[in-house]
Amino acid sequence: MQNSFYTKFDLERFPESAQPDAREYRSAFEIERDRIVFSYPFRRLQSKTQVFQSGEYDFYRTRLTHSIEVAKIGRSICKYLRVNSDLLADDFYIDPDLTEAVCLAHDMGHPPFGHIGERKLNELMAAHGGFEGNGQTLRILTELIYERPGRTKGIAPTRAFLDGVMKYKALHAEHKEATGRAPENHFIYDDQAQWRETVFDGQKPPAGMQSPEALNAFKSIECQIMDWADDTAYSLHDIVDGIHARYITAGSLNDWAEEQELNEAQAQQVDKLCQVIRENRYEPYFGSRIGRFVHGCSLVRREGFLSDRTQRHAFDLKIDPAVKAESKLYKQIALHLIFKSTQLQQIEFKGGYILERLFQGLAEHCAEGKGAGLRILSPQVLELMDHETSTTGRYRRLCDHVAGLTDGLAVRTYKRLYDADFGSIAELV
Repeated sequence: MQNSFYTKFDLERFPESAQPDAREYRSAFEIERDRIVFSYPFRRLQSKTQVFQSGEYDFYRTRLTHSIEVAKIGRSICKYLRVNSDLLADDFYIDPDLTEAVCLAHDMGHPPFGHIGERKLNELMAAHGGFEGNGQTLRILTELIYERPGRTKGIAPTRAFLDGVMKYKALHAEHKEATGRAPENHFIYDDQAQWRETVFDGQKPPAGMQSPEALNAFKSIECQIMDWADDTAYSLHDIVDGIHARYITAGSLNDWAEEQELNEAQAQQVDKLCQVIRENRYEPYFGSRIGRFVHGCSLVRREGFLSDRTQRHAFDLKIDPAVKAESKLYKQIALHLIFKSTQLQQIEFKGGYILERLFQGLAEHCAEGKGAGLRILSPQVLELMDHETSTTGRYRRLCDHVAGLTDGLAVRTYKRLYDADFGSIAELV
């Protein structure tokens, strides 16, 4: 049965690609999902930090396992809405394969060392258009995933998929013009304006939707589902990983709660959390919360920009306020007891220091101009950089390389360049 939720407008590919032959058994959205799953940037997420530095222990999430969990939650939300929403039907529903593809791809652009890596690269790229994990995801999917020197090649995304992964739609320059300073996050790169125009099909947003905040709030329904699935996964699972790692105990949680002004519902949730920690049943408890967070979703109609062109912008995802408040509480707990802990702050400091020294050393010799210094990057990366005609282009290529490193590879590269006792001439670059 054909799904009438999507039309030719949603399925158009960019750049236009050949039609699949008669033996193709997958939908356009299944093809996009499969291209992500079998890609090199996706595999590298297995060694990139989610909360705790990758490789130290084996019980916690990495960017890869987090992305898989987000994808499963996203599919569950689609199925729940299809069964329970009066606005959908058997032949009119949000495609779970498209949503899964968007969820799987959502963190592909994130650099090593978690959020400190993203902040540090944005700081180091301030003069060359900044760095943003979501903007980098878009760059990978549209230009880098099948790249070779002299040619950029993405997965030829459909408009629906492109819109789904474009969580933010405000340009770096638009943020800077609106605030007078370079943005810290939540932007796409200036040269990605073409992809925003593709999503909008050349239409100009109405006057009330042209501020950076309004552009970033404009999300397709699949993007909204990905966003809530992401919130669900990390607000619940950061707590589980924090308990496993002994950052969160019943005692530390009680101490934290005493310093907060919690309402009755929050106090009860903290008491329950302390109880399941003491009874060592927090894993199944948080597993059951996933269902609660999925069941907290519903659809409401939306009228406005593009709602007459695509059903993807004719609906908004509504979240039960009680569920949203519970998610916010878990984020606060994780922020204070995990991310602001001395141990995590020290690891963040070290990760930022490694990236800064690595980036600056590579930039000095490889990005300032062709043949300007030692060729301390691999021949493949140098060849890509040598095809760039501007310093900004060379810096962007360097940023692509550094952002693509895993935690371990970043550390090994740093040691190879700065540690006199590490490395040999026989080592792979």
